[in-house]
Amino acid sequence: MAMIADILLVAGALGAGLYCHVLSRRLRRFTDLEKGVGGAVAVLSAQVDDLTKTLTRAQTTAKSSVDSLDDVSARAEAAARRLELLVASLHDLPDPAIPKPSENPFFVRRPNGPEGHQ
Repeated sequence: MAMIADILLVAGALGAGLYCHVLSRRLRRFTDLEKGVGGAVAVLSAQVDDLTKTLTRAQTTAKSSVDSLDDVSARAEAAARRLELLVASLHDLPDPAIPKPSENPFFVRRPNGPEGHQ
């Protein structure tokens, strides 16, 4: 009976050892930097760095665009003020003499009549 218990105990120890070995190999593959989750984490980390750099460049470009638009807007407002002043000064001019419309609004090259035909 003791012999059977010893055999079962050794078989259980060998089974646990084999199970630990299999788990160790799986864990090593899981954390492998080439193929496993470690590699995925490394790739994602590199992508986050690239996105951070891209975002920084986009923010810099947006800031320069805003500064440029502010400058153009200020110049446009100044031009609008000058145009308003010019239009207001035109109202002070006297009205020009309005020509009377001719009685015949059509252009006639030759008069219709006996002298007009040759």
